[in-house]
Amino acid sequence: MWRSLRPLGRSAASGGYRRYAWTDADADCRLWFRMQAEARRLDVETDRNGNQWAWLGDPTAGDAVVTGSHLDSVPDGGAFDGPLGVVSSFAALDELRARGVSFKRPLAVVNFGDEEGARFGLACVGSRLTAGRLTKEQAYELRDGDGVGLPQAMEAAGYDPEAIGPDPERLARIGAFVELHVEQGRALDLSGDAIGVASSIWPHGRWRYDFAGEANHAGTTRLVDRRDPMLTYAETVLAARREAELAGAVATFGKIAVEPNGVNAIPSLVRGWLDARAADQGALDAVVAGVETAARDYADRHGIDLTVVRESFTPVVDFSHALRDELSRILGDAAATTGITGPSGKVPVLGTGAGHDAGILSESIPTAMLFVRNPTGVSHSPAEFAAEDDCLAGVRALADVLEELACR
Repeated sequence: MWRSLRPLGRSAASGGYRRYAWTDADADCRLWFRMQAEARRLDVETDRNGNQWAWLGDPTAGDAVVTGSHLDSVPDGGAFDGPLGVVSSFAALDELRARGVSFKRPLAVVNFGDEEGARFGLACVGSRLTAGRLTKEQAYELRDGDGVGLPQAMEAAGYDPEAIGPDPERLARIGAFVELHVEQGRALDLSGDAIGVASSIWPHGRWRYDFAGEANHAGTTRLVDRRDPMLTYAETVLAARREAELAGAVATFGKIAVEPNGVNAIPSLVRGWLDARAADQGALDAVVAGVETAARDYADRHGIDLTVVRESFTPVVDFSHALRDELSRILGDAAATTGITGPSGKVPVLGTGAGHDAGILSESIPTAMLFVRNPTGVSHSPAEFAAEDDCLAGVRALADVLEELACR
């Protein structure tokens, strides 16, 4: 599976992946998912929001156990973020069949669409629409960097944008969702554990900063006469780092757009996107407020007009305590034979600063997550990596969980 998926949407120049929503690369990944599902005699359907489901058993029976993740990527992303969860889900089903178990609840593998938000700027679009946390009207306002709207992109890919919207009937038929994901950090590597259980997702959001100045000639305009928004932007980037350090949080300006974007022109507009995350809401609020205060102070000094727009926000997500504790018990019982625990002899429970579809769905259905060790902690990069032994340990752990939830 890994070998067949690896080349899809991969950039020869960077070695990273460009699997953006409703593109040819996305279509290739969707076809790959369908072929894997059909090879396992699963019934495949695509819901009204473009999410793919591969079913074993009757999807209308209720109390289903669902696993899976996503196949799309950030710009030049790594191979493991998302795909590891989908590949591991199919592999866990293979393992369960090899064990000869009998399924007492319907089981599904899911591929959620547009989880990364790389094209339209909003993460987890497929799961947000399904859970009613993104309205059809809001989705219709989403545009990519070329000005193409989400409905136009869906239609061009052969899907009906008129159908998108909440899907409470589908969610009501799901009893539990377990998402396996490569850890996006080094907590497991530092503790010596191959597998961990998620406790929560930090509150996080994205804010767009528009710094408007005055375009002018880079060679003839005196420094004192300039209204250069790049200066204010640069000072704001440094302020974000400072505020994050003070709050024990993280804050990143990782995307920028400049107009007119000429080497010999002072910019008229610099637009930057802030990603901020913290362990609790108070710390996040302090970071966001501190960055905006600093930016407005710099803007006033340089004669720059500043507009700040919150484009997305996700509050702290506490996964279902009952399901989380059940996963810990299942994996703890199996630890002696699977070798997934480190020196402590216990499966670690850890929080994460990364958002996931499981977090979006947590308000609607019981959700939980498993993390697979990432030896470097690098993610959203071609250097993202997980060792094969750890990936196989993740498959066994997921199979153990699914067997307990769906077969007993």
